[in-house]
Amino acid sequence: MERVPIVDLQPLRDGSEAGLASVAAQIGAAARDIGFFAVSNHGVPETAIAELFRAAQTFFALPDDVKGEIPIERSPHYLGYARMALEKLDPNRPGDAKESFNMGREHNQWPRLPGFRESLVAYFDRLLVVGALIHRAIAVDLGEDADYFAAAYDRSISALRVLHYPPHPGEFDGTLYGAGPHTDYGGVTLLAQDANGGLEVRRRDGEWIAVQPVPGTFVCNIGDAMMRWTNDIYVSNAHRVVNRSGRERYSAAFFCEPNPDTLITCIPGCAGPEHPAKYPPIRFGDYLRSRLEPTYAGS
Repeated sequence: MERVPIVDLQPLRDGSEAGLASVAAQIGAAARDIGFFAVSNHGVPETAIAELFRAAQTFFALPDDVKGEIPIERSPHYLGYARMALEKLDPNRPGDAKESFNMGREHNQWPRLPGFRESLVAYFDRLLVVGALIHRAIAVDLGEDADYFAAAYDRSISALRVLHYPPHPGEFDGTLYGAGPHTDYGGVTLLAQDANGGLEVRRRDGEWIAVQPVPGTFVCNIGDAMMRWTNDIYVSNAHRVVNRSGRERYSAAFFCEPNPDTLITCIPGCAGPEHPAKYPPIRFGDYLRSRLEPTYAGS
């Protein structure tokens, strides 16, 4: 596989049983193979995405002391501003060459920047809808009712991160990353990236391939919680960011996360006598905290 597949969500959005089945099969195939796919016709207007990126660029251009008024270190929910190199996705390498702003449904810290909150909240609400649609397709692919995941996400702790990556200094030598090799922690991630690229995903043979930006699409990937839910039938695959463009890179990652008290336990159809459940049940909130704490351990 030299690129991630693109799945057209229009048949799913149209609401027909045939459309749901078709999209479910395409997502399921990608989720089992590389754990990544892109979605088109997702229903989010390009103007909304452009507005989000304008807001992000304006925020990251603020002086460091202004951004530093809302530090993520002060939030028990990991929400707010994460300064450059604070996050370390690979504990064996230097801090990641990026800065970010994280928001959730509540408990947010907001900067003194007119219009920023409104732009991010509007985008967040649109991505909740897209995430719910994708989970309907996932449920059908796994042999469950389309509404299987609805109760697990009705009080979700989904999060939106807008990110800024400076140009990579010199040639990439495998030590400094914009985002070190990692897997995501939740259900499904929806990524909007600018035209500069930089996202790379590891194939099953160990080779890294670039996920080229395709206008009008979101890049989607399976997270660790979904991999546990499916008893490793779906793959939460390693990915990284290296900004080789020579320009500032901006992206926005929306993490579709279950309710904190949702029990991540093997989906009935994903286990059997020859494929027993591999993981003990765990509350998603506990699982998420166990993954986030090491990421910011040096803060």
